[in-house]
Amino acid sequence: MACYSLFLSLLLLSAAVCHGQDAFVRSRATYYGSPKCLATLTGACGFGEYGTFVNNGEITGVSRLYRNGTGCGACYQVRCRIPTHCSDEGAKVVVTDYGEGDHTDFILSTRAYAKLARSNMAAELFAYGVVDIEFKRIPCRYGYNLFLKAHEHSKYPQYLAVVPLYKEGMYDIIAVEIWLEDCKEWRPMRRVFGTVFDHQNPPLGPLNFRLQVVAEGNAEVKWVQLNSAIPSDWKAGIAYDTDFQLN
Repeated sequence: MACYSLFLSLLLLSAAVCHGQDAFVRSRATYYGSPKCLATLTGACGFGEYGTFVNNGEITGVSRLYRNGTGCGACYQVRCRIPTHCSDEGAKVVVTDYGEGDHTDFILSTRAYAKLARSNMAAELFAYGVVDIEFKRIPCRYGYNLFLKAHEHSKYPQYLAVVPLYKEGMYDIIAVEIWLEDCKEWRPMRRVFGTVFDHQNPPLGPLNFRLQVVAEGNAEVKWVQLNSAIPSDWKAGIAYDTDFQLN
């Protein structure tokens, strides 16, 4: 009987853990304003202008979820917890920046913050400034391939920094490597900040990359290879279609 009780307890605990992966987590959120209700061009993820228009400008800065830049590009569903003011669906946002508020996990763009509200209740919700929320990680969905952008600070051909864009699913990019044809080896790229990875004196010719990724809720780490992802005549500021998607 004792063994049966122990087995039942472990079974219930296992079910609770599995359910908890999909459960909402309680926290707090606020918002920041900027021109056209979008984010800034200097977000800590390094997305630049992309960080202002992706997901229709419904984006967020995060604090502990930033994870030294690994959390950049992650998507979350955020719902506020004032029944008279808040919608059931809430906002679905993309992480593009780092930001700390008054014990908050999210600093939403005003477009995203407005999505938290019921119809015609946005003004009342904005008056709170900071609200109690619940959130959970959700898959990103764009309908595009993964892009690699040559960061604006790149200088052809001596210095290349790349930024992954339109990362679908629930994957985090842990590391990036570039193939050195002369050496016949993969060379790690440095994480400069956010999701920006760089390499001095990149090889000539079309560039091959490897991304080390891990999915939310899955401990398996894997490498994905992107062949000829960036052409030999690459230019700073241009985003290149990898013809591949993580999801």
